[in-house]
Amino acid sequence: MENRKTIANRIDHTFLKAYASREDMIKLCNEAKEYHTAMVAINSAQVKLCKELLKGTDIHVGAAISFPLGQTTIAAKVFETEGAIKNGADEIDYVINITALKNKDYDYLEEEMRAIVDICRAHNVISKVIFENCYLTEEEIKKMCEIALKCLPDYIKTSTGFGTSGATLKDIKLMKEMVGDKIKVKAAGGIRSYADYKKYVEAGAERIGTSSTLKIIKEFEEGKL
Repeated sequence: MENRKTIANRIDHTFLKAYASREDMIKLCNEAKEYHTAMVAINSAQVKLCKELLKGTDIHVGAAISFPLGQTTIAAKVFETEGAIKNGADEIDYVINITALKNKDYDYLEEEMRAIVDICRAHNVISKVIFENCYLTEEEIKKMCEIALKCLPDYIKTSTGFGTSGATLKDIKLMKEMVGDKIKVKAAGGIRSYADYKKYVEAGAERIGTSSTLKIIKEFEEGKL
């Protein structure tokens, strides 16, 4: 039975704006503590601060890596991942190199994913791979799912929220169909209501990335669909 706690426990409470201030991070972490979200999703520069703000809780700090374009080298992504983990990140959400996918350089994409997943696994940190589906064809999404099944990240994720569109039900269903129970699926981008949250969870998403956490929970409590 859905309740406020189960909803919040699926949410990665998000603030990824370039102008994020210390006050924004304090507010984000206080809200995460009040509602007990799964994680705060932030840029990697904010990890150390948020780790301190969430000290004494079991709420995770999640670092966005090579965000939002994914257009950095494997070495750069590895360096940023290692730095974020050193600063206290419990989860890593990295953006794939979409150019490599368009070029059908699948070996590169597997090398990139394996490098980041292996680092996360070695440090007992959750790994999430952001596909940015708005730029991908159905075949490209399927190909990324096949690569993920080789590397086994904890999650595959639809979007950064900074692309031309966010999560879609069609994409969630396709990703879930491809990976089954071997990898979890995270929906993110454009999820701003309880009705949105509910439809993505029902389609198979096990995490929801949103900056509208408070609105979603309020609508649930008011019985709005």
